[in-house]
Amino acid sequence: MKRIPFEVYFLASMVQPSEHTKLSFSSPADSILLMTLAGIWKLQDGLPSLVDLQRHLESKSSIRQVIFEAKDIIQWDTSLVTFLLQVLGDCQRRSIVVDQSGLPEGVQRLLKLATAVPERKGAKRIAKKESWLSQFGTLTIHSFSSGREMVAFLGEVFLTFLKAVRGKARFRRTDFMLIIQECGPQALPIITLISFLVGLILAFVGAVQLLQFGAQIYVANLVGLGMAREMGAMMTAIIMAGRTGAAFAAQLGTMRVNQEIDALTTMGFSPMEFLVLPRMLALMLMMPLLCLYSDLWGLLGGWFVGVTMLDLGAVQYLKQTQEAISVMDFSVGLIKSVVFGVLVAIAGCLRGMQCGNSSSAVGLAATSAVVTGIIFIVVSDSLLTVLYDVLGI
Repeated sequence: MKRIPFEVYFLASMVQPSEHTKLSFSSPADSILLMTLAGIWKLQDGLPSLVDLQRHLESKSSIRQVIFEAKDIIQWDTSLVTFLLQVLGDCQRRSIVVDQSGLPEGVQRLLKLATAVPERKGAKRIAKKESWLSQFGTLTIHSFSSGREMVAFLGEVFLTFLKAVRGKARFRRTDFMLIIQECGPQALPIITLISFLVGLILAFVGAVQLLQFGAQIYVANLVGLGMAREMGAMMTAIIMAGRTGAAFAAQLGTMRVNQEIDALTTMGFSPMEFLVLPRMLALMLMMPLLCLYSDLWGLLGGWFVGVTMLDLGAVQYLKQTQEAISVMDFSVGLIKSVVFGVLVAIAGCLRGMQCGNSSSAVGLAATSAVVTGIIFIVVSDSLLTVLYDVLGI
C-alpha cells in the first residue's frame, strides 16, 4: 500500500480539530471497531489525532476489523482522505482489515487512487555522508579548478588590455561613456555620505584619546593621513565593490543566461573586448577621482568634529591639516585606488562570465563578485602598505 509522506502526517497531527469535526468509536462486536465520522471535514477546520484510534486498538487486542460510518458527514475535502490514509497505514502495520464500504463514494475512489501503486522498495534516495577525506578532496579539486579559471581570465584581460594600448581593441564608445556615468557621477551620493561619516568617526575616536593629553589639535593629522593614505581609497573601493562590482556581475550573468555572450562570440566579437575592457577602463579612470572626492568629504567630516566638539578654530584646523599631509600622501591613496578599481572590475566581470544558466545563478554571481572584490581589496591593500613601508613612502 502506498504510504503518505511523514511530513503530511506530522503537519496534519499538529492541527487541532474544530468543533465541526466529529469522530467517535464504538465496538458492535469484540473483533470489530466502528469509527463514526460526522460534521465538516476540511483542512481549515483541522484534523483529529490518531491517538484515540491507537488507544482503542491497543486496549482491545481482539480487534481484527475496522469499519466506518460516514453518513452524517456534511462537507469534506482532501483532509478527510489524508486522515483516512493515516488510519489505513496504522491498521496495515497492525494487520487489521479495513472495510471502506461505509465511506462516501468519492472518498473511496480517492483512496483507491492513492493506494493504487505501491511504493517501490529502494526508490527513496538515502543521503550518504561523505568522509572528511572525500570532502577535503572535493574542496581541493574545486579550489584548483577555480584558480585555473581565474588565472586564465587574468591572462585574457591582460592580452585585451595590451590590444587596447595598441588601439586595436573593439568596443562601443557609447557603452563606455554610459559605464563611466554609472561608475562615476551616479556613485557620488553614497560616497559622499559614507566618506563624511568615516571622517567623522575617525575624528571622534581620535579625540577621545587625544583629549586626555590636551592634544586635540592632532585630530586633524589623524583624519588627514588616515583618509589620504588608507580610508579614502579603501572605503571607495568597498562601496564600488558592493555597488558596481555586483552590477557588473549581474549584467554579464544576465547576458550569459540570455545567451547574448554566445551570440557576440558567434558574430565574431570578443566578449573580453566588448564587455570586460570598457568596464575595467571605466573603473580605472573613475576610481582616482572618486577617491579624491572621498578624501575631501572625509576631511570635511573631521573638520566638523574638530570645530563643533573640540572647540578648534576652522582656520586652525585647516592649517594643521595642510601641514600634516602632503601631495605624496594623496598620491599613495590614488595609486591604491587605481589598483582597487582594476580588481573590482575583474572580480565583477569574472563572476559574471562564470555565471550559470539560471536566474538564481545570477544572484549567486553578484554575491560572489562582492565577496571576491572585497577580498582582493584587503589583500592588495596589505601588500601595497608593506611595499610602501619598504620603499619608505
